[in-house]
Amino acid sequence: MSRQSITLTDKNDAWLRYQVEETGEYNTKSKLINDLVRQARRIEEINKKLGASENSGLVEQSPEDMLKEFKYRIKR
Repeated sequence: MSRQSITLTDKNDAWLRYQVEETGEYNTKSKLINDLVRQARRIEEINKKLGASENSGLVEQSPEDMLKEFKYRIKR
């Protein structure tokens, strides 16, 4: 894993700290940030698929299959 140094606004740092210290869902800010990046990547992938399908006019997956795939990816 690569190591990074980032600068956060006070508001964003407070939000991250709250998520780690108060919700207990994450052990560290790093784990939370990695999860946020993963979610952003998934959203980007979904948006690309939606854009491609809108541009083509044709979709190979049924709406139900798309929804299933999106829900599965969100759970990962």
